Amino acid sequence: MPYRRLPNTDAARIKALRTAFSMGKEIPPFKLAYSQRSLLRLQSFISYFEQALSNQKQTYENQVRNSLNYKDSLKKIKLYISHFIQVMNMAILRGELPEDTRSYFRLNNDLRSVPSLNSEKETLEVGENIIKGEMERLRRGKTAITNPTMAVVKVRYEQFLEAYNFQKTLQKRNKLALEKLASLRDEADAIILDIWNEVEDYFKDLPENMKRDEATKYGLVYVFRKNELLRIHFSQSEQREIG
Repeated sequence: MPYRRLPNTDAARIKALRTAFSMGKEIPPFKLAYSQRSLLRLQSFISYFEQALSNQKQTYENQVRNSLNYKDSLKKIKLYISHFIQVMNMAILRGELPEDTRSYFRLNNDLRSVPSLNSEKETLEVGENIIKGEMERLRRGKTAITNPTMAVVKVRYEQFLEAYNFQKTLQKRNKLALEKLASLRDEADAIILDIWNEVEDYFKDLPENMKRDEATKYGLVYVFRKNELLRIHFSQSEQREIG
C-alpha cells in the first residue's frame, strides 16, 4: 500500500496549501472534505506564507544580483592597495624613500611584499591603514607616493566600503527573511497535516484506489514503494497480454 508523503520543501508546502484552498473555494461547505475551521485557518495563513516566500526569494535575488558588482569592487580595491604598496616598496628599494616609511602604514619594516588581502576584513584594515598613513606622511611634508596616488586609492576604497556595507545589508535582509519563513513552516505543516487527516477521514469508506484518487484532488501525495511499483508493472503487463 502506498504511503502518504507530507511536503518537505517550501515549494511543496505552497502547492499543498494552494490546492487545498482552491478546493475550499470551489466546493460548497457541506461537500468539502475538510472542516470550515481548517478552511478559515488556511485562508488567513496562506497569503501570509506566500508573502514570506516571495519576500525571501526577492531578498535572495537582490543579494545575488548585487554580488557581481560587489566582487568587482573588491577585486579593484585589492589591486589598488597592492599597487600602492608595491610602488612604495620599490621606492624604498631604490633608496628614494626611507625604510621606516612602512611604519606609517602599520607594515612591518622587514616586509618586502604586500600583506594578506585574502579576506574582506584584511582588505578593509590594510586599506584604512595606508589611507591614514599617507595622510600622516603628507601632513609631515613627505613626498607623496604616486601611480596610484592616495586620492585614487581613497576613491576606490570608499566605493568598496559602500559596496561592502550594502552587500552586508542585503545579506542581513535575506537572513531575516529566511528566519521569518522558517518560523512559519511549522504552522504550514500543521495546517496541511490537519487538512490531509480530515480529507482521508472523509473518504475512509471508499475503496483504497478511489479514496486516494479523491484525496489527491485536495493535494495529498501518495508514494508507491519500489516493490509495489514492480507489482503494478507486472500486473499491467499481464493484463495487456490477456487483452
